[in-house]
Parts: sequence; C-alpha cells; structure tokens
Amino acid sequence: MSEHRRKPPQPQGGGRAAARRGQSGSSSGRRAAPRGATGSPSGSYGPEGEERPHGSRAEARRAAQRGGGSRRRAAEPGRAGRRAGRAVPPGKKRMIDYPRYDKDGWRRWVPSWRLVSGLCIAFFGGVVAAAGLAYAMVSIPVEDDSATAQNNVYYWADGSRMVATGGERNRQSVNLAQIPKEMQYAIISQENKTFYTDSGIDPKGIARAVFNMAKGGDTQGGSTITQQYVKNAMLNDQSQTISRKVKEIFVSIKVGSKVSKDDILQGYLNSAYYGRGAYGIQAASQAYFNVDAVDLDAGQSAFLSAMLKGATYYDPAGAQSIDPAATPEANRKRAASQMQDTLDKMVEYGHLGQEERAKFTELPKVENPRSNSQLGGQTGYLVDLAKASVIKSGKVTQKQLERGGYSIHTTFEKKKVDKLKAAVENVYKKKIDPEKRPETDTHVQFGGASVNPETGAIEAIYGGQDATKHFTNNADVTGAQVGSTFKPFVLAAAMKWGVRDPDLGEQQAQDERTVVSPKSRYSGKNDLKIKEYDGTIWENEKGEQWRQENDGQANAPAGAPPDYMIDLREAMRESVNSAFVQLGMDVGLDKVAEAATDAGLLEDSLAGSGYPSFSIGVSDPSAIRMAGSYATFAESGKQREPFSVTKVTDKDGTVYSHKVETKQAFTAKVADNVTNVLKTVVDKGTGTNAQLPGREVAGKTGTTDGNKSAWFVGYTPQLSTAISMFRYPDDETMKDRKFLEMFGTGGEKKIHGASFPSTIWHDYMAEALKGTKSEKFPKPEPIGEVLNDAPSPSPTPSPSETEEETTPSPSSSPSESEPTPSTPPSPSDTCGVFEWNCDDGENGGNDSTGNENGGPGGNSPSPSSSPSETGGEDDGGGGQDGGGGFFAGRNG
Repeated sequence: MSEHRRKPPQPQGGGRAAARRGQSGSSSGRRAAPRGATGSPSGSYGPEGEERPHGSRAEARRAAQRGGGSRRRAAEPGRAGRRAGRAVPPGKKRMIDYPRYDKDGWRRWVPSWRLVSGLCIAFFGGVVAAAGLAYAMVSIPVEDDSATAQNNVYYWADGSRMVATGGERNRQSVNLAQIPKEMQYAIISQENKTFYTDSGIDPKGIARAVFNMAKGGDTQGGSTITQQYVKNAMLNDQSQTISRKVKEIFVSIKVGSKVSKDDILQGYLNSAYYGRGAYGIQAASQAYFNVDAVDLDAGQSAFLSAMLKGATYYDPAGAQSIDPAATPEANRKRAASQMQDTLDKMVEYGHLGQEERAKFTELPKVENPRSNSQLGGQTGYLVDLAKASVIKSGKVTQKQLERGGYSIHTTFEKKKVDKLKAAVENVYKKKIDPEKRPETDTHVQFGGASVNPETGAIEAIYGGQDATKHFTNNADVTGAQVGSTFKPFVLAAAMKWGVRDPDLGEQQAQDERTVVSPKSRYSGKNDLKIKEYDGTIWENEKGEQWRQENDGQANAPAGAPPDYMIDLREAMRESVNSAFVQLGMDVGLDKVAEAATDAGLLEDSLAGSGYPSFSIGVSDPSAIRMAGSYATFAESGKQREPFSVTKVTDKDGTVYSHKVETKQAFTAKVADNVTNVLKTVVDKGTGTNAQLPGREVAGKTGTTDGNKSAWFVGYTPQLSTAISMFRYPDDETMKDRKFLEMFGTGGEKKIHGASFPSTIWHDYMAEALKGTKSEKFPKPEPIGEVLNDAPSPSPTPSPSETEEETTPSPSSSPSESEPTPSTPPSPSDTCGVFEWNCDDGENGGNDSTGNENGGPGGNSPSPSSSPSETGGEDDGGGGQDGGGGFFAGRNG
C-alpha cells in the first residue's frame, strides 16, 4: 500500500472519534478486550500498540451489523412484550407444556408428540394397573345354587299337585373320561376352537360382543367355553349388562389360569342346557337318543352341539306352542345344517377323519321329547298347554321358566280329564282294531277339549293316547277340517247382519240387509247351482261354476222334489249343504268369517273364504277353539278367550294372574236362537247320539269330504265340548304325510260326526256333569223375517232315509245308522241341454284330493297349511262341476 493512502495514526485519547468511542464504551459499559482477544494474528493493534476492538474493518462492520440487527429486533413494537408474557421464570418448568409457550396461533393448541405419548402411556398404564388390581381381588366362585335349580310345580284346578317338572335340572354329572372325544371336539370346534390355547377369554370376540351390545344386540357372541361355564355354573346374575360381562371376563381369566382345561370342559358339558329339560351331556344323551353319553357317535355329538344354540329352534320335535316359526320341519332343517357345519369344522381342525365324517350325512334318529315318566298319559299335554300359556302372558320368559321355582295353577279338572280319556279309550278298545283291520284302523286319532262357558277356562283336554308316545297335542291345531260344525256361524251371521237385497246395488246392499229368521226357506236340492246374492251364477276366476251336493247326493229332505224349499231349522237338523252354502253367499262370506272370529275362532285357522264351500267347514280350527266358540252361544253371545292358567307364583308372590275379559260377540237374541236350532239337532237330528237324559243339549255333527275327519261339538249351559276324529300317521319322519280316509274304520262303512265322536261326547259329558244341577237354555225371542215363505210340495216318503232320520239313540250302535256311499250322477243327470257352462266331466273335473281350480291345497296338519278336503256333513262336499280340492264332492 502506498504511503499517501495510509491514514496517519489517530492521537491516543484525542479527537472526535475517540470521544465517540469513549461515550459508546461508557454508555454500553463494555470493557475493552485485551490484546489478542480477537484471535487475529495481526492487525489487532494500531500503530504504537493501539488496541482495536475488532481484527479488521470487515469484522468491525459485521459486528456492527449484528449489533444493529439485534437492536432493531428488540425495538420492534410488541414483540418483546409477547416474549416476556409467556416467559418461564428462571429455574422453573411446567409439568405439562400445554398450551405450548413457544408457539404462536393455532400451533399453541396442538399437543406435542411427547405430551400425546405420555398421556397414552399413562392411560394404558392405569388400565393395566386397574385390571391387575381387579384380577388380584377376584376369587374363583363356587358353583352357584342355580346350577341345581328347582322344579316348577303344576297344580290342578282344585289346588292339588299335578306334577313337578319343567324347571327341573335333569342332570347326571359324568367325568370327562366318560364323554367321547367326538363330543368334546364337536363342542370345541363349534363354540371355541382356541379353547386349549386361550386364556379363558377371546379379546376379538369380546370387542364384537361390546359392539353388538352398543347396537342393542346380544353380547353372547364373545363368550368362550370358559366364559359360558362361568356364567352357567358360577354367576347367579344372568343379565346382559356391561358390569355383569366385566365380572364374567375377570372370573373367566382367573378360572382359565387356575383351573385345568379338562376340568373346565367337563364342567361346561355337565352344566349346559340342551333343551327338553336336559342339563348336562348325560341327560341330553338320554333325552334325545336314549343312550349314555359314553356311547355317543360323531353324528350324535354334532347334533347335540347344535342344541346349545337354542333347542326351541333346533329340536326336531318343534316348539310351535312357543313360536309358530319353530315347526318340526323348520327345526329339522336348521338342526341338519348346524350339524353338518360342525362335522365340517371337526374335519377342518383335524379332530375327525374325512372317511368317518362321510358316515353322517343325515340327522340321527331322535327319541320322543318327553323322557320324564311323570309326563305320560295326558299330563304332558296339560303341562305343554299351561307352559305355552304362561310364556304367552309375557310375565315369565321361557328361560326364567326353565330355571324353575314357579307354582303354576291351572284350570284343568282331574276328574274331567280322566273321564274324557276313559271315554276315548272305551271307543278304542271296543271299535278300533289295527291288527284285525290294518288298512282302515291304523293311525286313528282323537282330540278333545272341554271349556267352561261362564269363564272360558279349559277344564279338560284329550291330546292323544300318551304324551310320551304321541307328542302332537290333538286338542290343539291338527289340520283336521271341521266340516258342518261350521254351519252355526253361517246361521249366526244371517241373524246378526242379514242377507243382502238382490235388487240393490253392491254398496247399498251391504248397508240395507234383511235379518233372517230360522223359519226362512232355502233350496234343499242336491247338486244345486250356487248363485251370488244378486242372482247371478257364481263363477271362479276360470269361469267355472259351483254345484253343491248333499249327503248321499240326494235332495233334502228324503224324497223331496228338486224345487222343495227347506227351512233353516230343518236344514241344520238334517245338515243340508246346499241350503247353507247358498245362505252363506247371500249373507257374504266375509260376514260368515267375521261371525266365526267373533265367536272365538282364530283368523289364521280359516281357509277357503273366497269359495262357496267355506260355509260348510273347510277350515281347521282346534278342538279348544271349537269348544270355546260354541261356549259363546251357550252364554247368550258373551265371548271369553279359552285359557289354561289362573295364576303363577314364585317365592316373592304372584307373578301373573289371569283376568277374564268378556265381549258381546252376538246379541242374546241371535245366540239364543242359534242354540235353539242346535238343540233341535240333538233332539231329533244328526246329533241324537249325544242326548243326555234330563238335560238340555245343543250341538252339531260334522264330517268332511273324503271321510277324512269327523266332529261333534256340543254344549249344555255349564260345559262346551268338542271331539274330533281323524286318521293321520304319527311318524314325522314319513314324507308326504296326509290325512287318510275312514271308510271301513272301526268296522263302519264310513265315519260321521254322529258315530264315534258323538258317542265319546255323550259318555264323557254324562260323567263330567254327574252331580251337577240340570239347567235349561234361555228361551229365544223371535228374530228376523221369514224369507222365501212360500209353501213347498210335501216330500214323498222314501225307503231310503237320511242319516239324520235314522240316527240311533245313545244305546244303539252307530253302525246301524250309516248310509252307504251313493253312485255319482252322470253328466246327463246334472247338465241341461242349454246349460253351456255346465261341466259334463270333460273339463275341470278333479279327484277329491286335487286342487286345480284355485282353492288352497295340501292336507298337512301344520297350522300354516290349508287342507284341501272340502268340508260337508256326512261326506257331502262341494263340487265346482266335478272339481276337486275345495271343489270336490261327487265322490260319495
């Protein structure tokens, strides 16, 4: 550097710069750095040793810039204040830095990952600690008393004990060594495949159960075998609550860690409920297969594992009294599917060989569901009826009833039950001989029910020969059509609402009706062409007409000319089909159905209400309901629901008490006139077999087309009883079971309601009413108008009399009064030259079991099916120009 460019040295301590430096140093309070403090090897000092605070001018400028920047930031308004406002005092730190002190805006409220992870660790640590504490405090309970619950006790109407059953813990505990491996693995494969490796609970299953419970579903989906054992045998609380479930989980974990798996499996198999009152595998083996548990094979084991899903819906015997959906057919299908699924899982998990599995493709043969000898005879039917009544009350659930401890007071009178059974057995003994007449006397069955008109109490039933051998209750729905015992509802409808005026429009005719007197006259012509109320010929959807036949295909009364008009009293006495079918059309079949349900029949038991034959009994109500509906007439129109349980009590008092409710189904005038007409039937008509000396009796016989069922329903002022007879195979494993004809049964040419059913009715009622005061029916008031009151030509006596005129007295044999089947008329006898729509046998003709013309078909006794046989008194069915099914009738 040249000399002239070099600045002369500044005087030490002199000049304005020095003054400024001095002021700056004084104001800042900074102390001059010692020599060499900057670390610069040269240039740190000026001439004559002058100290420079920075090594060079560049360094000085950078230092000045740094200092100025710092001062500028410090001078920004508000910044220092914000920093100072959340500054942490020296030496102190917040335990939870939230909101965060070193962030601005929304970032202050976002927790740091340290905070989040810390809270998670704390939470789970707390849960683990709480669980550990709970586990330490939980002890393994002893088996609860509920594992050996009480029976339910059933009482007769007089308060005496009938039977103790139903809630009985039918259990015989066995060791695991006595339970086949197939049974053990069937349960494990279906219920809990990880049983031998889990800790007693299934976390995934529990999560699923909690989720289901949150949605209002069942929590049972998360239960392992250990949990189910704990719930069944150790916990008395069976409620579906979170607290109960939590308790179950902790006890299960404790049991899983302290009790061996074999002991848990043994306890579960011995405590589980398999249906049919069987608790434990040994009782279940006996109840379903009549073998010991040790003898169960793989198929039987898989079947029993299905029963743990709920025997109501898997027992092949069905449980329709509890749920109409639990039919034998539906239950068999569900059980078969579940059984096959279990076997497949056993193979999948290595517990069963494929070759062995292939042996079990169908349900094993299952024994009758009533293994309790106390339930033999009629007792099993009585218990079933009472049990269903209790459950339907809604006051006691099925599960509660199964746990026992209830006293069930029934309406059943032991004397009457015994007398009804004796009356039926007397007919069996004297008349039914399957060995002598295997083609006609096999599968003969009777059903019966007796109802008190004043209360609706079911005082007696006959359900079959033995509840441990025949477990379909014949007093309940069987599918047997009621035939002409349905005709009183047609008469009641005609006297309650009246017939429609054929000269009025449809709506006006519905509103303006003419109430009918029993003296009204209708045609008794055989093969009568049925008309609509307005006079037009009735036709079905195919344009086919209806011709109604009478018993024996004869005009009524015997020997009457075709144009003879018979009054309704006489038509009921002789059970003339044509008169009541036309009357039903004039009144309207909807009104006939309404009268039947008003009297007490169930709507779902009515069938064929769109066809003329509806009026002559193609429906299949139960004997209980028929007795109850006739009791409505006996009580001058007051209807009361049939019931079988008066009250249910437990250790805490009354759980349920029945209240008799009465509704006026018909006026006394209508009901008493129906009774008066039905009294004529017994006095000198088809029901003379039912006469009781010294007592007034009203009733009606009924026989269906094809002679496949026969009824007598009758009543005194104190008691109403219905008796049914039919042939139907007991064996539910048979395919295509159907009602069988009764031509020749009991040595008779054909069976009528006037034969065996009325005989049983008479014998039973004579004993049931013995010692009671004889009462009379109310005298009826005149009712309605006499329709078609024109004199008819007198009938010509004929050597061939109808059944009604020749029915013997109670002392006579029914066989003496039975008419023989008549030969069907030829087409030329029934079709006029100009009757273009009349069927001459070449179109629309079916046999009596067919149903090609639109009527409901089938003859299964299932309540859901609609039997196809047409109901007509003494085998006089309906005929749609020779049609079958609802249109059957020309088959004698």
